Amino acid sequence: MAELIKVFKENVPEMRFIGKKYPDFGGWWGEWFANGWFDLIENTMGGADAILKIWQNGAGYVGLERRCDGQPFEYWIGMFTPAETHVPDGFDFIDFPAVALGTCWLYGKEDEVHDTSACLSAIKSNNMELWTDDNGGIWSFENCLCPRYTTPDENGNVIMDYCYYVK
Repeated sequence: MAELIKVFKENVPEMRFIGKKYPDFGGWWGEWFANGWFDLIENTMGGADAILKIWQNGAGYVGLERRCDGQPFEYWIGMFTPAETHVPDGFDFIDFPAVALGTCWLYGKEDEVHDTSACLSAIKSNNMELWTDDNGGIWSFENCLCPRYTTPDENGNVIMDYCYYVK
């Protein structure tokens, strides 16, 4: 079972998420790697340094989620980029304002860290209030960063960032 090892708030600038929307979670990640879509987005923004200059925890591969009572669940795969980044053909985008993120670090085996059920209460217990979009949606995401997520430690564990947009 994964362990929640850190909870913190970080301010982020306005950013553009570029990716594709899917009907649910699932096996969509394989096509991203097979088609080189993460590389395409990185190249479109001018390399990973473009996002790292404005957000120190940027350049991760992202599974973005939107939840709102009475509205369909949304699941996206893609990357955050600087706000004015051109959107390549075949991709969609979401522009996010400059707000903050409530971030949880989940430590464990790669197949365990995707259980993010402890994160919402951890964010709230650390006095962070969820930010909602104009239609009442709550946005959260898995931020799979290199090397925290991609390179297991000596115990075979990784750290996955799970973030909520907060005020």
